[in-house]
Amino acid sequence: MPLTIKICGLRTPETLDVALESGADQVGFVFFGPSPRNIGLSEARELGARVGDRAAKVALTVNAHNETLADIIAALKPDMLQLHGTETPDRVQVIRSRFGLPVMKALPIATRADLSPIREYARVADRLLFDARAPQQATRPGGLGNTFDWNLLAGLNAGVPFMLSGGLDPDNVAEAIRITRPDGVDVSSGVERAPGAKDADKIRAFIHAARVAHAGLPILKAKSA
Repeated sequence: MPLTIKICGLRTPETLDVALESGADQVGFVFFGPSPRNIGLSEARELGARVGDRAAKVALTVNAHNETLADIIAALKPDMLQLHGTETPDRVQVIRSRFGLPVMKALPIATRADLSPIREYARVADRLLFDARAPQQATRPGGLGNTFDWNLLAGLNAGVPFMLSGGLDPDNVAEAIRITRPDGVDVSSGVERAPGAKDADKIRAFIHAARVAHAGLPILKAKSA
């Protein structure tokens, strides 16, 4: 199965074009005020139109209300919703049913105990995303450049496709792919020169490194969680 590569937190037409021209499968847009990558509805409308059919558009939200989600969907016309807050499985199911869009649920990982909700969320989400658990004092749940122990995911069968996130960059993505064998990788801060400011060369390098690493994986039989 091909590796899905997502470049998240895009804010400008220039860096969006770099991600698309470099072969990103998904482009992510953040709708969360505390994030340096947050965009407004007018920006979402412009950037979404620019994507066209060159990649799938993902709208990242954090504990968003239905009205907010409806406004985002109307502006961006996303192909998928990414729920990056504390949304319960019931809330995930409601959002998926109400808006008729595939949903990717982010789960924070720090220890093996954090894998316990996987089965419950896999029943209601189309895809899972494993991100490093944010520190208690953090003002946002992701995009902090932190990694976690990738060995926790080694041999994992999540029940649905999963993406790996959290501190990935052009230098470590190959090792992360080798250990976790994810269905996709998601990067934001790892391809930036400053918070919220994407670096074109890093985007290109990340996508290239991820493609090469995935192409070199041996064929293995996945184990159950």
